[in-house]
Amino acid sequence: MKILVGMSGGVDSSTTALLLKEQGHEVVGATMAIWGKNGVYKEIQEKLSKLPKKTHNACLGPDEKEDIEAARKICEQIGIDFHVFDCAQQYEEIVLKNFKQEYLSGRTPNPCVWCNSLIKFDVLPYLAKVNGIDFDKFATGHYARIEQKYGRYLLKAGVNPHKDQSYFLYRLKQEQLQNILLPLGGFTKEEIRSIAKSHNLEVAEKPDSQDFYEGDYNELLQVESKLGNIVDTEGKILGQHEGIWNYTIGQRKGIGIAASEALYVVELRKETNEVVVGFKDKTFKDRLIATKLNWIAYDNPEKEFKCKAKIRSSQPPQEAEVKVLDNQNVEVHFENMQKSIAPGQSIVFYDNDVVLGGGIIDEV
Repeated sequence: MKILVGMSGGVDSSTTALLLKEQGHEVVGATMAIWGKNGVYKEIQEKLSKLPKKTHNACLGPDEKEDIEAARKICEQIGIDFHVFDCAQQYEEIVLKNFKQEYLSGRTPNPCVWCNSLIKFDVLPYLAKVNGIDFDKFATGHYARIEQKYGRYLLKAGVNPHKDQSYFLYRLKQEQLQNILLPLGGFTKEEIRSIAKSHNLEVAEKPDSQDFYEGDYNELLQVESKLGNIVDTEGKILGQHEGIWNYTIGQRKGIGIAASEALYVVELRKETNEVVVGFKDKTFKDRLIATKLNWIAYDNPEKEFKCKAKIRSSQPPQEAEVKVLDNQNVEVHFENMQKSIAPGQSIVFYDNDVVLGGGIIDEV
């Protein structure tokens, strides 16, 4: 089988290519370049060049050339072809546009979710095909699993709950899942680093990317300050802010308001340009509305069902009851109170280790 591997320059994708090559497959490496030269990139390039150089630990940034060269060296080492495809225009039009719209609306987006479904698993393999690279499957180094059952392709959590990345893949469609391989879903991170080290891969100890952008988010937003009030839950003015996009739900540090106990951001109001803060007890809620749904385990779910759900990738799945309102909206009630539910983030539904689907949190 001929397999195209999405290479990031990190240990996971590098070991994925290595394992597939050792299994006897014909493997080709491909990297997507998402740091462009025009648009928002051109405006912030000069500013970034003047900042102290940081250790590259993000997906988006001018240092991506280092990751590309790392991926190239790994492909040379394991003896496979390597290609780079420019996805910057699509990334800016899809991922960065959504990122900007959401933040300026007082919401907290998750760019990795959109990048995976619309760029990494869509644009990248498409560009490889149209550029003459014929392949049977597309593989990445995500810690998740794919299983075919009852005529459908199911997305399942990785066996290691501390590294499971199924949360970030819930928007994949059936036509994508049927052409994807995720070889690392049955491994732990420690096992993958050990395999990479035993084969003398230079990236064996390379740190994981921790964010999608290495600079200040305001450099991507490209907007002027907009003064507004910081208020408590009763509407009392406590101070001022310079833009609601500088805050996220659940934020505690950097609010700049003295109080008898720690204050948290509990709401961002675009209409009135207000940042609402409250004590810790105000951060807990047990209900939300989600929209822009994508179902994997079935075409149409039951009108009401119980499952487990995650409102952030790092949390254990929580008991929840889901009520389907229409084709694109659900109401979710949690058995236990959840802290800092943030509109713009994703909620992903699980049945044990099977991803049922998910959507974007719209109302809390």
